[in-house]
Amino acid sequence: MIIPNGDLDLLAVGEALVDFISEMPAKHLREVELFRRYQGGSAANVAVNVAKLGGAAAVVAKVGIGAFGTFIKSELRASGVNTDYLLMDHRVHTTVVFVARTTGTPDFEALRAGDAQLGPGDIPADAIRRSRIVYSTAFALSRQPERVAVQRAFALATEHGRLTSLDPNYSPIVWPQRNEALNVIRGLLTRTTFVKPSLDDCRRLFNDDVEPGLYVDRFHDMGASTVVLTMGADGVIASDGRRKFYVPARPVKVRDVTGAGDSFWGGFLVATLDGHDLERSVRFAGEVAARKLAAVGPLPGVIDRREIYASIG
Repeated sequence: MIIPNGDLDLLAVGEALVDFISEMPAKHLREVELFRRYQGGSAANVAVNVAKLGGAAAVVAKVGIGAFGTFIKSELRASGVNTDYLLMDHRVHTTVVFVARTTGTPDFEALRAGDAQLGPGDIPADAIRRSRIVYSTAFALSRQPERVAVQRAFALATEHGRLTSLDPNYSPIVWPQRNEALNVIRGLLTRTTFVKPSLDDCRRLFNDDVEPGLYVDRFHDMGASTVVLTMGADGVIASDGRRKFYVPARPVKVRDVTGAGDSFWGGFLVATLDGHDLERSVRFAGEVAARKLAAVGPLPGVIDRREIYASIG
């Protein structure tokens, strides 16, 4: 694999939103009375995590001009993310998601608004050409015109020799039409270098429960070059199509799982751009995710990635 040059390590295309995460652990949202506000959205989160690890990241997304949109822009800037391509539109409201804090897969409810109004004309071709990796999610693909915007971004990235990455974070709460979701994701995987499904994503997307390694094979069959399947406390299965291997998760006292996958993936992409092989990149990502799991809310602080490389040997 040839790692392209560029002054942007990551261009995240898709959702930037506000997460309201419950103050206390809860299995169901209906049990929750108090929430705390955080910048959220997998696309924006991965950009933040790349920036916190010392990478150059930017976000292409649409938010409103009110308090929530201003909050997102401020939080992204404070984390070191380039907001030149964050569109603040007076015609839309900012997307909001309510999340129950838990140590497992969280219950959530999304109030979709501005994020889904990102259109193909909003994709900055110049930023694509300057980016090393273009990243997006199934959440972004679930609505129009945002779907076409993501497809255009991946087409431009492929045309200009950029790497691409997709999180197929499928949920029927966000995208009730499962067959449509499967077809749209399949269509984009032919332009995808790295795909990061979770085991829960796979079970929901394929509507079955099989041996995890078979899900890895399915994503390869649909066109993905490199597949990294995360299984929470059960570790990771990764494959580049030639070699498939397992990496265990480091035991950690979990405080909040929201955004753990985004922390893992930000770490993986940074390590990959640093020139490390697939296995070492997965191990690096696991250490980044462990730090997130031990905290409520986003990955805390700026992280010296040299320290993490030293810790994994």
